[in-house]
Amino acid sequence: MKDATIQALNRRYRGEDKPTDVLSFPLADALQPFLLGEVIISIETAARQAEQRGRPLREELQVLLIHGILHLLGYDHEVSRRDAIRMQRKEREVRAVLLSGP
Repeated sequence: MKDATIQALNRRYRGEDKPTDVLSFPLADALQPFLLGEVIISIETAARQAEQRGRPLREELQVLLIHGILHLLGYDHEVSRRDAIRMQRKEREVRAVLLSGP
């Protein structure tokens, strides 16, 4: 997704009129209670962040996907510093598992 599109979604659903790297939308309902949700990533923002952080785009996308999925699972770094630390730890834990391979 491009920055302009994710900015429109961010404005509409979060009241933030700026592009962001990732948005998560829960989709579970009474008909599909096991459907987790949708994660939307701005490729343009991800590419800029990857360059700034000195890592491959693929790695940045992995980080953003994990971040978005954790939001769908109830983690929220914007609630408090404690919650932000909890989410960061979980992100590192998930990445470590993925990097360890089968």
